Amino acid sequence: MGVKFQDYYEVLGLKRDATDKEIKTAYRKLARKYHPDLHSAEEKSMAEEKFKTINEAHEVLSDPEKRAKYDRLGQNWQAGEDFRPHPDTDGMHFYSSAGADSGFSDFFETLFGGFRPGYDAFGGQRTSRSGPRRGQDVEAELALTLEEAFRGGEKTIQLNTRDYCEHCGGSGVSGDRYCPGCGGTGQKTSPKTLTVKIPAGTRDGMKIRLRGQGGGSTGGQSGDLYLKVTLLPHPLYTVKEDDLEADLVISPWQAVLGAKVSTATLDGAVSVTVPPQSRTGKKLRLRSKGLPRKDGSRGDLYLNIVIDIPGQLTPEETELYRQLSQAKTG
Repeated sequence: MGVKFQDYYEVLGLKRDATDKEIKTAYRKLARKYHPDLHSAEEKSMAEEKFKTINEAHEVLSDPEKRAKYDRLGQNWQAGEDFRPHPDTDGMHFYSSAGADSGFSDFFETLFGGFRPGYDAFGGQRTSRSGPRRGQDVEAELALTLEEAFRGGEKTIQLNTRDYCEHCGGSGVSGDRYCPGCGGTGQKTSPKTLTVKIPAGTRDGMKIRLRGQGGGSTGGQSGDLYLKVTLLPHPLYTVKEDDLEADLVISPWQAVLGAKVSTATLDGAVSVTVPPQSRTGKKLRLRSKGLPRKDGSRGDLYLNIVIDIPGQLTPEETELYRQLSQAKTG
């Protein structure tokens, strides 16, 4: 008796020339969409069947040997037809694993036997028969203030990490059904607190590597955690590659007559000379007050002059402005 042909490419919504990346992306999207735990009791049975089919398709198409074997069937078989492989088909060895407690479809077992899934619901490799595999590398975001990145130091962070489920050993299968401990994903989420050493001069987009703090493994070495630095918006400074920009607010008389004013920098407050006849938009350059460069030098801090008009004036100040106006127009 034949078995129903399974079009695994159609299951994942892919073309037959799909790349490994496209297969993984499609699988992750569908696995999250049809995860049984995300559906109501009425839809759970449907979701479990769909989830099972999606995992089976990924098991075949993500494995080069299984995919090549499957592709050699050609495109003569259509979904829904009875599949009866010829025993001499292109040297392929078909066999049945009737009675095996694998949870796969008859079609899969006819081609491959009762193998367990080799990948979890997030696309990571699990322990194989050849020995334990290294856990997945994980990337997370690390938000820093400009001062934290500039000075460096230590920062305590909390992350939700994924480790392999101890109940099923990361297989996602317990007996002939999905593991109740992890819902068939093979992984469990747990909080983790870490102390991170931040190098002085860290920049936006840089990655900090924490060895052994990534994905867990069933008997193998854990992967690494990569923290991608994101600089938080600063109330004073704008980052322009190695340089910084900030506003320097001065009064009208300081702009006209010139003055010495105090301004903040990453190194502390410094005194700045404002030249006479300074206008709004003029830039003052403070050398080596910007961000550290790889060669040990530093960028500059540019101060944009902004002339502040007083909000309230005394009668005497108002009279002085009136006299100034008359002098300029008289």
